[in-house]
Amino acid sequence: MIEPKHPKISIARQCELIGLSRSSYYREEQTGKESQENLELMKRIDEIYTKYPFLGSRKIREMIKGEGRDRINRKRIQRLMKLMGIASIAPRKKQTSLPGKGHKKYPYLLRGLKISRPNQVWCSDITFIRLRGGFAYLTVVMDWYSRVVLSWEVSVTLTEDFCVSALERAIRTHSQLPEIFNTDQGSQYTGETFTSVLKRHGIRISMDSKGRAMDNIMVERLWRTVKYEEIYLRDYENVAELKKALKTYFDFYNNIRPHQTFGGKTPSEIYWGETEVKKAA
Repeated sequence: MIEPKHPKISIARQCELIGLSRSSYYREEQTGKESQENLELMKRIDEIYTKYPFLGSRKIREMIKGEGRDRINRKRIQRLMKLMGIASIAPRKKQTSLPGKGHKKYPYLLRGLKISRPNQVWCSDITFIRLRGGFAYLTVVMDWYSRVVLSWEVSVTLTEDFCVSALERAIRTHSQLPEIFNTDQGSQYTGETFTSVLKRHGIRISMDSKGRAMDNIMVERLWRTVKYEEIYLRDYENVAELKKALKTYFDFYNNIRPHQTFGGKTPSEIYWGETEVKKAA
């Protein structure tokens, strides 16, 4: 939304008009800073983790060592995995899922619940995205039943503001709100800023049980799809290029790509079709 070369309106004024801090704008123009060797190592860790999310730093280090990188030690792998926001799904949750100090924890409401219609449950999560000279993080808001991606945001930091932005956009652009919103127990979701938005709209809050990454399995499956069909096929120069590619991909995912679960229908066909039927009833 910002036009850096606008002839009349300064960047500061444009940020003010849309309610964006200048620091957030300039931060979006940057990427995470690591050595090129570490960036390549993070790419490989991400590929291994996406395929084998149950592996911890020790096993990942052994796999990388077997590829000829003998001098890569486990401590280095651990540091990079923490930076990426990932850890083995067993026996503990991902690092992105650590609750903030003093943040309230909420119960998991989906156990035994039959999710049978759109807007019954929305969910959200965060994943690491590699760039040519750095990295970023992606968050989505997704309808659990239809698998449609309702909104998404990209950030170069793991602060809660981009998660809140994605949530507010999903609420703003969809007339029917969910009964339940499910996330992990990460500080981005347990903070007052995020939970207050849900409470204000009367949405019940559900959070994954400790140590159960698969409680949010629909988003976990989405991450694998996005990475194999888009992220791993590209080499994004910067955040702007990543956002442009994701916009195209999520349009394809929602509106063109057939989903096996629904007999070849797209997520959008299921979401909008069944939502309209419910409204008519």
